[in-house]
Amino acid sequence: MRQSTQDRHYSELLYFVQRKCEIFCVSSMHLKNSSARVCSTGLIQKSVLMMQYIQPDFCIVPVDTSLRAALQSVIDNKTKPLGALGMLESLALQVGLIQQTFSPVLQQPVVLVFAGDHGIVEAGVSPYPQAVTQQMVMNFLAGGAGINVFARQHEMRIRVVDAGVNHVFAAHPGLVDAKVGMGTRNFLHEPAMSAQQCAQAITSGRALARAEASAGSNVIGFGEMGIGNTTSASALVAILCGLPVEQCAGRGTGLDDAGVQHKVHVIRQAMDRHEVDPDDALAVLATFGGFEVAMMVGAMLGAAEQRMVLLIDGFIATAALLVASRIAPAILDYCVFAHCSDESGHGVLLEQLQARPLLNLGLRLGEGTGAALAYPLLQSAVNFLNQMASFDSAHISRQES
Repeated sequence: MRQSTQDRHYSELLYFVQRKCEIFCVSSMHLKNSSARVCSTGLIQKSVLMMQYIQPDFCIVPVDTSLRAALQSVIDNKTKPLGALGMLESLALQVGLIQQTFSPVLQQPVVLVFAGDHGIVEAGVSPYPQAVTQQMVMNFLAGGAGINVFARQHEMRIRVVDAGVNHVFAAHPGLVDAKVGMGTRNFLHEPAMSAQQCAQAITSGRALARAEASAGSNVIGFGEMGIGNTTSASALVAILCGLPVEQCAGRGTGLDDAGVQHKVHVIRQAMDRHEVDPDDALAVLATFGGFEVAMMVGAMLGAAEQRMVLLIDGFIATAALLVASRIAPAILDYCVFAHCSDESGHGVLLEQLQARPLLNLGLRLGEGTGAALAYPLLQSAVNFLNQMASFDSAHISRQES
C-alpha cells in the first residue's frame, strides 16, 4: 500500500512539472519594481527581463533548540566517554533537533540528481563535449553510474531530473521531465537564463522536494550532472563570496593547468561583462547559473520547508546551497555536509559556510555520490542515539569526577 501511495504522489508531481507552462502564481513569487504584466486572475503572463526583480517566498523555520540540553544529556549518558563518538554525536544532536525528538527516524532516503547543459561550454571550459550530459543521464537510467552503485548499496532511491539537458528524452519511469530549456545560454556573452526561467526552475525544484516529503521521505540527497557546471559554480562562489576566481575554479572533469587558466580567464571576462549586484543572489544565479543548479536551489529550500534532513554533496551542490542560504539563511540548520571534494573551490566554500564535512576522500565525481557514501554515517548517528545503552540501563559506573 505504501508503494502505491508513493507512486500516486509522484504521478501527481510528474503531471505538475511536465507541463510546459510559463506562468507562476503570484502567491509563490514576489515581484519588486517589475514591469511584468499581472492579469486579473493573478498569474504572471509576461517574462521579467531584469533578474533582480524576482524574489521567491519561502517559509523556512529555524530549528527549535529548546531540546538541545536534554538531547545532549541523552548523548552524554550513553556508555562511552564524553565525546568519544566525535562528529557522530553532533550529527545525532542535529537530526534530533530537526525532528524534535529523542528518537529520530530516517525514512525513505532519496537522492535527486539534477541534469542540465551549459552554454558556457562553447568557450572551451571542459575537456568533455556537451553530449556527455545526456549520455550520463541515460547511464543513470540504466543503473550504471557511480551514484546508482552507491545508492543501491545503501538502499536509497534515485530520481533523475531533466532540468535542462540539450536533448529530448523518451519517457522513462525513472526520469522526471522538468526541462526549463535546452541548456542555458553562454554567459560569456549574455545571461545564462531569463528571470522567468530561473523562477520556473526554482518553483519546479520546490515541488519535487514537496512530493518526496509527501511520499514519506525525510532524508534527501542532492546530486547533479552537467558538462560545464563547475565553471558556473565557480562564478557563483567567486561573486557571492567576494573571492578571487583562482580560489574557486578547479580542474572540473580533468582540465590541465592551461585549461584551468583558460577557465579562470573566461569567468573573469564574464564577470566584467555583467554588472550584477553580489547581494542579489537570484540575479547572480540567473546570470551565471545552470538550470540544474537553480532547480537544486528550489529543491533544497523546499526540503528545508518540509523539515527534511538535507545531504549536501560536492562543489556544485554546495554552490546551489550557497544561493539558497542567501535566500533563507535558516536552511543551513537542516544541512549535513557529506564531504569535502577534491575540486579546489569546495574547501573554500565550506569554510565560507562554516561547514564541517563528514568525509574527505578526494572525490570529485558529483552525481550525489558523496551524499550516498555519507548516508551510512547518518544512519549510525541515529542508531547509536536510539539503540546504545545508557550508563543507568547497563548498570555501568560513570567517570569519576
